[in-house]
Formats: sequence, C-alpha cells, structure tokens
Amino acid sequence: MPTVLVIDDNPAVATALEVLFSLVDLRTVRADSPASGLAVLAREPIDVVIQDMNFRADTTSGEEGIALFKAIRGSFPDLPVILLTAWTQLEAAVELVKAGAADYLAKPWDDRKLLTAVQNLLELSEARRELARRKAGESRRRTELAERYDLRDAVFADPATERVIALACQVARADVPVLITGANGSGKEKVAEIVQANSSVKDGPFVTLNCGALPSELLEAELFGAEIGAYTGASRAREGKFESADGGTLFLDEIGNLSSNGQMKLLRVLETGRFERLGSNKERQVKVRVISATNADLPAMIRAGTFREDLYYRLNTIEVRVPPLAERIDDVIPLAQHFLEPGKRLAPDAREALRRHSWPGNVRELKNALQRAALLATGPDITAADLGLVGPAPAPASVDDEPDRAAIEAALTRAGGVIAQAAAELGLSRQALYRRMDKLAIPRE
Repeated sequence: MPTVLVIDDNPAVATALEVLFSLVDLRTVRADSPASGLAVLAREPIDVVIQDMNFRADTTSGEEGIALFKAIRGSFPDLPVILLTAWTQLEAAVELVKAGAADYLAKPWDDRKLLTAVQNLLELSEARRELARRKAGESRRRTELAERYDLRDAVFADPATERVIALACQVARADVPVLITGANGSGKEKVAEIVQANSSVKDGPFVTLNCGALPSELLEAELFGAEIGAYTGASRAREGKFESADGGTLFLDEIGNLSSNGQMKLLRVLETGRFERLGSNKERQVKVRVISATNADLPAMIRAGTFREDLYYRLNTIEVRVPPLAERIDDVIPLAQHFLEPGKRLAPDAREALRRHSWPGNVRELKNALQRAALLATGPDITAADLGLVGPAPAPASVDDEPDRAAIEAALTRAGGVIAQAAAELGLSRQALYRRMDKLAIPRE
C-alpha cells in the first residue's frame, strides 16, 4: 500500500488527511514536528510527503517549513513533497516549488485537488521506479554481453542497439552469410566486426571491400583478382579479396552496387567456394565467411530487375538491421563522450542539443559534429553554440494546441509505454493523455 507522510503539528489537520487518504486506500504516517518527520523518513519507505510550512505559533514566516523542505530535499532528493501553506507563507512556498517541491496547496485545501495531486505523484514515482528497474536490468544484460562476447569496444546504451549486438553475437558462430542493413553511417561495419570477432574464424583474416567505391570492372578485379592484361592497365597479376580472406571473413559493404556480372560470380562463390581470376581459366577454391551490408532496398532492386533474387537469399541467411541513430537516442550521449577529445566536456545545453537533433547522418555525423565543436570551443566546455546543430523541424501544432499523434507515440516509446511517464514528459495529466489518445485513436496497450 502506498504511504503518505503527513508532517503537521495540528492534530486536526493530520487526522483529516488520514481519513481522506484512507478513502482511496493510502496509508498515512503522522509526524508532529520536523524532527519527528525526518526520523520517520530515516526508518521507513515513504512515497509522498505532505508538510506544513509553519510549526511555531509565534511566527508566520514559514522558516521552519523552508528548513524542513531543504532537509528532506538534501537527504531524499527524489521524494515528492507537497507543501501546505497559509497565505502568509505563499511566496516562500512558490520559491520552494522552484527549488523542487512537487506542489503547494493553500489551507483550507480542496480534497479533490489534493487527492489528484497525490495520486499523480504516486503514479509518476512508480513510473520512475519501473524505469530505474528496467535500466538496471539493461545494465546487467550489457555487462553479461560484454563478459561473454568480444564487442569490439562498441559504445552503446540504448536497448535497440543492445538487441542488434546480441543478435550479431548469436549468429556469429553459425557458418552462414549475414546481411547487415541500415542507413549510411549507422554502424554496419562495427556490427560486422562483432560478427567476425565471435565467429569460428575469428583468428583468420578480416578483409573489407566497399563495393560502392569502385567502377564495376575494377570491382570484379578487387573481388576475384586478375591476371596480367585482364583489363587496361593490368600490368601484373593480383589476388582478389576472396583469396586474401581465405580462412577468414570477407565484409562486402554497399553490396547493392555490384554489377550483374559480379552478382553472378559472387553467387557462384557462395554456392561452391570456387572462382576464377579475371583473364584466367584456372579455378581457385576458398573457404570464406561472407558478411555483406547495404543501405539500399534490395527487395525493391529485385523487383526492378537490378539485383538477383537468388543472390539476395544467399546473402540474407541472417539479416541484422541496424536502426538509425534517431531510433536509439540513448546512444547519443555515450557516443558523444566517446568521440570527445581529451580535456573537453559537454555543457548541459550541448547535451540537450545532441539529444534533440534528428541525426540524418547517423553516427558518422555525430563524430564529425564533435570534432568540429572541439575546434570551435574556446575552453574545455563544448556548448550548443559550438555544435551548431540545426534541430528537427517542430511538428505543426494541432488545432486544439495539444500534442499530435507523432509526439504522443514518440513519448510513449521513450517511456516504454508507461502512461504516467509519457504524460509527465508531454506536460499532461494521465487522464488528459488518455483522452487525447482516444481522440487520436491511439490504442491503449
């Protein structure tokens, strides 16, 4: 049963509150002085405190209430406190709300308003505890993941990234091709490194090739090798990436750029392990684990006739999708701190700017932003001005000046579906958020 601590030296007030809270199944603990109230807090868990502002009959300044609130705030910074005040202490109560008090109510109070305030605070406290439990569980899972697998020094904190890395570790031991999909700069190569580092060929070579960086004729030579005279300028024989990767892993980035002829040859290597160098009839045999990556929509390319469907299914035995940075916002600050130059730190406004930015360029854009800011910053603190980020365009306001569907769904996602937490972020009561969700036909989970 949730517990409310009432700190008030007027027995009639304490009794009235105790009766009121009993009607909604709230347990009340009473204390008649600041000292006894602090003693209660020291010995048992309390969910909400309701404290008087004045404990001396010969003064109306509220000094005792101010001192009590500061003592509670100092020892229990996350404990919500509601102030009960007479009009003479109203100014002091307003200042304490600015300092972190949850709310203030004038005596005599409105029962309905007080109950609503207490219940909202209880819901918010439970949401915060649930979030803390979830984060603690995520932290344990990340620790276990790092202890069990080689994560190649990957920096992450978002559950979405954790799921990607866990999947990469899980499929690493299977000797099958892996297709990594995701936007440019999202970290596909890091995922490929994790797959290779935990595979059965982790001690073999790890060879990479960007299929989008070379014209088709040179790309095939890079993949399969070439003999002298195989193409204009081929003055010496060269081995290709498949030969270099024999006994290990070949990572093919931007696989969608491979020519139709290159696709056919790659399919044959995947099926048989055999290939020929350009300009040669000699067949060569290799054993290579292939990991490929693309930011292209390969199914759409198949429909357009520019990518082989049989090759797609050969490459896509296991698909690992790397979400864009905008979908794993909890990674932003840890990554930013990782990219910081020694002696630099993020100012609070810079942290806020980093979290609010939409990151169309993903991790690559974040790294560049931190490098640029380090050059512009005049001191150790990197500020929002140093970052020079242009935040996402604000969503158009709805006709009734309430959060729109996108804003609500985003808040619910960040809150893990916890209504009270999402409502607090949106500046709404829980009931108001429910009404808004019903109006927009957003399902209640």
